[in-house]
Amino acid sequence: MNPAAQYLHVLHGGGLTTVQDLGRSGWRHLGVARAGALDTAQAALANRMVGNPSDAAVLELTLRGPTLAFDRPIRIALCGAWIDASFEGSRARTSAVPCGRPVALPAGTLTLGTIRAGLRAWLAIAGGIDVPQVLGSRSTDLRGGFGGIDGRELHAGDTLPLGAHAAIHATAMDAPPWWGALDDVAAVRDTVRYLASETPWAHALSERTWTIDPRSNRQGLRLAGDAIVADLPEQVSAPVAPGTIQLPPDGQPIVLLADAQTIGGYPRLGHVIAADLPRLAQWRPGDTLRFVAVDAAAARAAAQHRRNEIARLHWAIDRALHKPQDP
Repeated sequence: MNPAAQYLHVLHGGGLTTVQDLGRSGWRHLGVARAGALDTAQAALANRMVGNPSDAAVLELTLRGPTLAFDRPIRIALCGAWIDASFEGSRARTSAVPCGRPVALPAGTLTLGTIRAGLRAWLAIAGGIDVPQVLGSRSTDLRGGFGGIDGRELHAGDTLPLGAHAAIHATAMDAPPWWGALDDVAAVRDTVRYLASETPWAHALSERTWTIDPRSNRQGLRLAGDAIVADLPEQVSAPVAPGTIQLPPDGQPIVLLADAQTIGGYPRLGHVIAADLPRLAQWRPGDTLRFVAVDAAAARAAAQHRRNEIARLHWAIDRALHKPQDP
């Protein structure tokens, strides 16, 4: 193992870069949001490529990535939407860094630029981002203002500690010829399946084409379109969760995401199925979205198919890395 502490130095924070892991569970009864990566499968995939546990903390990048400096070799993996990435070492030569595979880098500077096609990517680094755990997770809760780096996005001047990991020996950038991806991000931003609620207006959601509102964030994906008019009395607040589709008084739905509140009083039109919810991390402001209502059996089948896809990809990566398979 690497006995000496290692750090990343943030030269530029990027568009919205936060420390995230698989999320904070077991606290919703106290009003604490889950937080965590908006697509946990992509974060876990990046971690697997660099030899981390699936729940190691990664950096979630939005719109544009950060610029990071390090004085010793590191191993990274970028998963999610394709991102412009480059590395400059001591020889002052800039090299393009590939996505979707483990990449060993000597001491130098990693510049993560514009995210292509989608909106978010996840950066895993061998050892993981070793910030303190808060309520069992290193994830940043932007709404609550805790976790990660003081509960906020990265800024220039921040220092990120890395966890213990096997020593990495690299005098030049080194990456395998293979690559792996869970989704074609450009192809999946079309329709999203949901389980409709029993409210009479639930199916109106699938009768319209929606546009992603620029006010969307990690708390919720806001939609704009032909308003759904629902003359409903004020309701008692009830539990909500990531994936719940709420209908505010203006008739413009909101799909709750990882940083969402734990209760809400707006009428609920339904719930995005588990297989499709992570894909919403990639919709950009101005993109269009259509919903398709499905039943519980279809939702279960889609979830199983997704688990199978992930398992096959993990198996292939383990084979490529010559690692023993999990029992």
